[in-house]
Amino acid sequence: MRRIQERFPDQVAVIGVHSGKFPAEKSTAGLREAVVRHGIDHPVVNDADFSIWNAYAVRAWPTVAFVDPRGMHLGSIPGEIPAEQMIPNLERMIAEYERMGLIDPRPVSRHRERDSQPAGVLQYPSKLIVTSEATMFVADTGHHRVIQLDLDREHQSARIARVFGSGTAGLADGPAESARFHAPHGLSRKGSTLYVADTENHAVRAIDLDAGSVRTVAGTGEMATGPMKLGAAPTKTALRSPWAVWVDRPRLLVAMAGSHQIVSLEDERTLAVFAGSGREELRDGPGGFAGFNQPSDLAGVEHELFVADAEASAVRRISLDGKAMVDTIVGVGLFEFGDRDGAGDVVRLQHPGGIAWADHQVFVADSYNHRIKRLDPQTRKVVSLIGTGQPGMRDGKLREAMLNEPQGVAVRGRKIYVADTNNHAVRVADLETLRVHTLAIA
Repeated sequence: MRRIQERFPDQVAVIGVHSGKFPAEKSTAGLREAVVRHGIDHPVVNDADFSIWNAYAVRAWPTVAFVDPRGMHLGSIPGEIPAEQMIPNLERMIAEYERMGLIDPRPVSRHRERDSQPAGVLQYPSKLIVTSEATMFVADTGHHRVIQLDLDREHQSARIARVFGSGTAGLADGPAESARFHAPHGLSRKGSTLYVADTENHAVRAIDLDAGSVRTVAGTGEMATGPMKLGAAPTKTALRSPWAVWVDRPRLLVAMAGSHQIVSLEDERTLAVFAGSGREELRDGPGGFAGFNQPSDLAGVEHELFVADAEASAVRRISLDGKAMVDTIVGVGLFEFGDRDGAGDVVRLQHPGGIAWADHQVFVADSYNHRIKRLDPQTRKVVSLIGTGQPGMRDGKLREAMLNEPQGVAVRGRKIYVADTNNHAVRVADLETLRVHTLAIA
């Protein structure tokens, strides 16, 4: 929509209507955070009771509705529509309405939420990895950069050792200080290379930790529309919202949230679909037959890959031996969600965005429930570890501490590390003391 605003600044008013599927999405405070986090600068209406959705007979997310200057509904188009496809029709309509004298060129008056973005070291951090007792990498998503932290011995505090990215959104390779990212998310390390899911650039980037430089290994910077075409070289191939990466030598597995697929990048030379039909559905089976729902994080161990399948509120598993086979550990459908521990099909999550593996257990950032949960993949048993279930910012005992939409989780030894996204913080849970504290970053 930003491209439409730029092309027709005085002729077209863009108004977002948010009809939230999940209970956590109906909160105006949560919506405000999302507007700032995604850099949206047009007005957004919170349609919490679906009254606008029903009035316009909407049946799918997203849907674009066209309304003329008289308030008449001209029609709607479901799905993601590239701006280039809308521009010719908009030009014809604008010319006709200008001839009729119906275009009002005055700008829409609005409060710019992005003017009140939080000031701090981190801004909406989404993912993190801990690569040694002293080193952590954080996707500082709101600042469009990746930072390396040096941790103190007790992991109470850290200092910024290196920054990759200028802090300005864009797509530029080169030295760390001048390279540009746009809302980076998932991270995974292979030797001296740190791979980055550069989400809003629809690209996969690689940071050379020795040279301190950034390069693009897949994606063109443009969002793919429809099924991704993967025959060309990786850097000539348009991708669709890569959200997470996982090194499974010699390949890199990429969670494409936008196309509901897991893609394999082999030796940075070829791209292929590893799992996912491209249809948004909760369906198990062979890789190309199975369906995902905005896969948002990956964590692997030897012969298995675990997937945080966010929109289905599910945790999925893919075998890494031979042909990929997908099965669901917890989660039963796109519209079955909640906050319920237990085992098997009784478990309910709410839009889990992060996942980690340690000590034969899967740790889940259950984002919209504001909790960290532990899942035993053998028994399918889920137990809440951290958080009260309500959004907030509070340290203390594991179940009394408060998080706010955590999207990333990592585990090393007896500590759990959380990218506490809407609190703009990294939280550390100590499984020995059973307490949570906020990492002090200098």
